[in-house]
Amino acid sequence: MVDGPVVAVRGEAYREVPPEIARFTVTATARDRDREATLTRLAERAAAVRVLLDGYGPAIDRRETGELRVRPETRRSGERVVAYHGSVATTVTVSDFTALGDLMLRLADQDQVEVAGPWWSLRPDSPAHREARHAAIADALLRAREYAEALGARVTALIELADAGAAERPMMSRMAYGTGGAEGGPPELELDPQPQTVQAAVQARFAISEPVLG
Repeated sequence: MVDGPVVAVRGEAYREVPPEIARFTVTATARDRDREATLTRLAERAAAVRVLLDGYGPAIDRRETGELRVRPETRRSGERVVAYHGSVATTVTVSDFTALGDLMLRLADQDQVEVAGPWWSLRPDSPAHREARHAAIADALLRAREYAEALGARVTALIELADAGAAERPMMSRMAYGTGGAEGGPPELELDPQPQTVQAAVQARFAISEPVLG
């Protein structure tokens, strides 16, 4: 228990920082009346996507195969199957933004492939989060000192410090590219990485010396 006056404040920090990674999805699709033909085409298109991604080597941080779907298409009036649809999605994470636009357009130039993204973000362990928390604590201390000074007092001790929430608000852009195998190479595309908003907040209580109220 603390004897004497106490000041309670909230410290906040707001930063806009460059993104560190970008994610996008690439989905290969196939459709045919014959199920085996659908699966064969899907496997071939997925393999072509893998080969293209392999060619970018270190520019790709990671890639993860997502949902694989194969479903029958039936007539409205019954269960007769008229075609089979197949799709397989891959999520690609890139930190080399100089290769991002070229990579996405080359993927989109593949037969029956859709590309969506990019989604910009920071890494979970980004130093930007720590820097924002430090700035929020500094803001809390500054506010406490200003309140104490207004009362003719000074801050003497920290009583309590609590995290009031910190968050990264990703600034997202979504672009979708689809192709049916158009002739010629893809055009060049320059992407502008979107700044990421990082916020931190703390609640703090400080002991102060006796105010001079007269």
